[in-house]
Amino acid sequence: MAIKYEKILFCTDFSEDADYAFLTALDMAEKYKARLYIFHVLHSPYKYMRTVVDEPVPGGEEAFFSQELIEKIVKNLKEKYEPKIGGFREYEFHAVIGVPFVEIVRFSRAQNVDFIVLGAAGSSDLDRITFGSTAENVARRAHCTVMAIRYPEKSFQLDKIGR
Repeated sequence: MAIKYEKILFCTDFSEDADYAFLTALDMAEKYKARLYIFHVLHSPYKYMRTVVDEPVPGGEEAFFSQELIEKIVKNLKEKYEPKIGGFREYEFHAVIGVPFVEIVRFSRAQNVDFIVLGAAGSSDLDRITFGSTAENVARRAHCTVMAIRYPEKSFQLDKIGR
């Protein structure tokens, strides 16, 4: 039985690991002729309330959730990843607000994604302390295969994870 991936979800937090994971997601999408979703979650624990988004946003200003903010993040996704896509045409960009692992699992189910690719270690130490690793939480809850990729040149430091 051959494995066939038709929809691949690449999740980014704009970290080194995520940028490296993008290369794998794109390679797999090209290999399987799959649709590639490029996805970012603006971190906020309060999705349905007007609230400050607690992650850095373009321009460095404190940001309240708005449709304009979502559009700005989608624009950043396009600026960062479209130049790397080359001739591949089966892709789309999405950004939402919420808790990253929850929104990633929600989006993957809604789109009936076959495969999720994301960085093994993201940019937010706060998330790791509060919720555990996003990659770990997605892998535990996703309905499909999840691949967490680590940037190979990053050095492993035991003191950062405890002894």
